[in-house]
This record gives sequence, C-alpha cells and structure tokens, in this order.
Amino acid sequence: MGRIFTPVRLLAVGLLLLAVVGVLWLVPSDDYILLPSKAQPLAGLVTVKGERDDQDGGGIYYVAVELRKASLLERLFHGLHEGASLVPARDILGPSGNVKQYRKEEIKAMALSQELGAVVGLRALHKPVAVVSPGTVIGAVDEDGPSAGKLQASDLVVSADGKPTPFLRDLRRAIRSSPPGSTVRLRVRRGDAVKNVDVKSVADPEQANQPIIGIQADCASQRLTQIKLPVPVHIDLGRVGGPSAGLAFALDVVEELGHNIDRGYKVAATGELCEDGSVLPIGGVKQKTIGARRAGVDVFLVPEAGDNAKEARRYADGMRIIPVQTFRQALRALATLPPKQS
Repeated sequence: MGRIFTPVRLLAVGLLLLAVVGVLWLVPSDDYILLPSKAQPLAGLVTVKGERDDQDGGGIYYVAVELRKASLLERLFHGLHEGASLVPARDILGPSGNVKQYRKEEIKAMALSQELGAVVGLRALHKPVAVVSPGTVIGAVDEDGPSAGKLQASDLVVSADGKPTPFLRDLRRAIRSSPPGSTVRLRVRRGDAVKNVDVKSVADPEQANQPIIGIQADCASQRLTQIKLPVPVHIDLGRVGGPSAGLAFALDVVEELGHNIDRGYKVAATGELCEDGSVLPIGGVKQKTIGARRAGVDVFLVPEAGDNAKEARRYADGMRIIPVQTFRQALRALATLPPKQS
C-alpha cells in the first residue's frame, strides 16, 4: 500500500490551504472591523496665532479608530488583531447603508469638533468668542418615548415653551424647568417648514425627578451660523472623521497659547465637546485606549458619562485614566497631577 501523505500531496494540501486563507483574507465581508490606531500628537496639526513652543517633553494627543470592511477571515477570526471589534454594517452606516453619506457626515462632525474645540479652549482663557446657532439638532428619537411619531432625527428645535434653544444646554434647561408629566411646546424646523409640536414629558428612569421627552440631541450635529474667534485657529487632521477629538482640540489650543497644562505628561484625550464645554460619550473606547497605550501616553482623559471610563480602565494596562464631564474639570484634573518624574 502506498503512502497516503506523500511529500507531493502534503505540498498540494498546504498550497490549497494557503489559497483558501488568501481568498478569505482578500474577500470583504458585510461587516466592519474596528482596530486600534496609535495616538498622535496634535503639535504641528493645531496652529494658533501667538502660539509658543512646548519644550517639556509632554504634549496633547488625539486618538482615532481604524474602521474598514472586515475580510471573511477577520469575520471568522476577528481575534487575529489585538483590540479588534466586529460590527454589523447597519450599526456603522445606519438604516440607509450609504457609505458616502456616512463619510460625509463624519467629516462634517470633525469640522464642527474643530470649531467647538477652538471656541471652548479660547473661552477657558477668558477670550471673547461669539457663537450664533439657529437651534438644537435632534440626533435620534426613542421609538418608545413621548416624542415618537412627533419628532424626527435632524429636526431643528428652535425654541421650547417660547424660550430659544440655540444649544443643547438651552433645550435641556427648558425641558427641566417643569416637572415630569408637563407638556413642552417645541418650535421645530423640518426642512423649509416650521411648526409647533407638543410633547408630554416623562420621568427619567435613572433620575425620577428629572423630565425627559425621549430624544437624543448631540453636539456633533450642531449648526453654527456664525463664529467669531479673537485669534485665528487652524486645525488639520486630514481625512480623519468623527466628533470625538473635540476635547483634545480644546486642550491643545490652551497648551499652544503658552499654558502648560500637560506639565510634561503625554496626555491623550477623547470626547465629543459641546459649546458649553460639556463632554459627551463616544464610541471605540477600547481601540482608543489601546492606541493611547501604544503611543506611550501617560494620562488618558475620557468622558465620564456612559461606560467610557469603565471600558478605558479595562484596557489601560497601567495607563492613568481620568473621567471628565466638562472641559473645566479636565483642566483641573491636569493641574492637580503630581510633578512628572524625569
């Protein structure tokens, strides 16, 4: 009886397996994969008139996530990459599944985060900044909430109970001015039409004394009709998209103007920044934490809201995690760090 596994047959089997693996690696699946991207310093990417050099070895870093179509092999074994997460296309692109529209929105959100970073950073230095907005944009509507069927994503809330709502804080304040169960009259612009919408608030499941109307209004969709900065600020991250670098931008604007907020530390920051300096939660925290760690970052500032801080601590591996709710809190946290050991 001849040998079943001859050298020629083993070679043939090996080549066949390599071919199968190659096909699985090259052919894309329907899912997306999130991968860590090494944190990068903002020095040189943020230009502020009157900026000063920082010679203490620290710096402000931004973190991003590599997002691309997963191959069939990565879909089967997404553990091939450290920190990888497999995500269905609908969770990335939304119901439309339109890739071009998604990228367009991400670039728009990045541009807005740059503007808001400049606004918040300069205001923290007590510089006069004028910002005008026509209203607060609704990001999503809870399908089981009181606004379902009455409001839609992308609606612009111009006022609530007759009070202008140019920013998210104004809309929240108006809704919370009456107890749960009260009717809130919203003035809403949808396309070219403007109408009044009455919504009865309900109690927040997490804070029974706080009224909510079942909407999400994010700062990434804020529409700013006018911004007047007292000094020119230019930020250029190329084709990087999304709103999550806003906190890092604001910190670097302050640093560039000669305020040593990093104090010799390598400081990474992530968080969607609102016009009032509040910091909202973001996605991809696992990948961003690993990316910050790979860059040798000492301190990583993340949003306190949601599960961002918990997720960051899980992958920090000794890197210091500081959760923050506001930009002012971020400045205070950095100011109270112990002196950097050389």
